[in-house]
Amino acid sequence: MAKQKMTQKQREAKIAAAEERAKRQEAAKLAKERTKKIFTVIVCIILVLALGIPTMALALLGGAS
Repeated sequence: MAKQKMTQKQREAKIAAAEERAKRQEAAKLAKERTKKIFTVIVCIILVLALGIPTMALALLGGAS
């Protein structure tokens, strides 16, 4: 079975589909990076609060007695 030549319209459709896939992949990559950054910031905030609140409580209670 011989490979048929693609028409101009088919070629354009194939190129458009490839460009659309590339755009979707780029958008997904950016969303993933953004989500990772937000997650990192939230974890850092939680760690600062988890370490800071007990330290402040000990300082206040220790200073009062």
